[in-house]
Amino acid sequence: MLGQLARPQATNAPRRFGFRISEAVTGYLFISPWIIGFSVFTLGPFVATFVLSFMEWNLIKPPEFIGLENYVALFNDPLFWQSLKVTTVYALGRVPLGIIVGLSAALLLNQKVKFVGLWRVVYYMPVVLPPIAVSLLWMWIFNPDYGILNGILWLFGIRGPAWLQDEVTVLPSLMMMAVWGMMGRYMIVYLSGLQSIAQELYEAAAIDGANAFYKFFKITLPMMTPIIFFNLVMGMMDSFKLFTQAFVMTGGGPRYASLFYVYYLYQHAFQRFHMGYASAMAWVFFLIIMAFTLLVFRSSRAWVYYEGTLAKGR
Repeated sequence: MLGQLARPQATNAPRRFGFRISEAVTGYLFISPWIIGFSVFTLGPFVATFVLSFMEWNLIKPPEFIGLENYVALFNDPLFWQSLKVTTVYALGRVPLGIIVGLSAALLLNQKVKFVGLWRVVYYMPVVLPPIAVSLLWMWIFNPDYGILNGILWLFGIRGPAWLQDEVTVLPSLMMMAVWGMMGRYMIVYLSGLQSIAQELYEAAAIDGANAFYKFFKITLPMMTPIIFFNLVMGMMDSFKLFTQAFVMTGGGPRYASLFYVYYLYQHAFQRFHMGYASAMAWVFFLIIMAFTLLVFRSSRAWVYYEGTLAKGR
């Protein structure tokens, strides 16, 4: 009797095994476009740049293995350090400004004001504009002779600077432009975070006699720290990858004051055809971004709250 009962289980086992294989094959077939795209356009170039970083290649002659010479030349290149300094200063200025301005806009648009939907669209509109068109628009705004910004300053008797042609003002100008362009994206994320905060917390604080200042710093800001953390990481990556503005608006000038890292990498790769040197730059850049990202993640344990607890205690 036991043997008869065991036989159907033995015959069904291969069927179940075959069904699982068929199910797995079907799943892989469905995700195969992503796997192929990732392998060809991401993983493949990622591995290729690592190999090319140890070679000298100008796209015409066959690659020649030169060991660590590209990395040695890179760290002895003063323009490499200049581009790294410019990119770091820009990121350290742009990211906090973007977070503050985006959060401020979200707080304003979270109030009960007239035409709030229209204002949200207006604030978000710069995010969807083409980067080239935005760069040309701001070149006109920053023009020292007939730009609208210096025109407004002239009405108050102030002689405006040559924004993009001055070593002192070129980076603040690009920061101003970037904050305007990305404020809408930050604002949308902050709005979703603000609207997810339980109103009972504010009601309980109001019963205890808390004012608006106390509510913001003791309720709103702590509950928004996960959103701030997300925007901090994404904003930092966007800042380090800046290219279009340097390519279209400044060309790395004046006197390399806006020589951003990615633009300098582009010059070596596609203007001078130093593909091995550019690949070494790309890998150093990858390590720098990873180090900054790990630093931000490490620091989040001390200031990011999840459901009223620190991230460290989660």
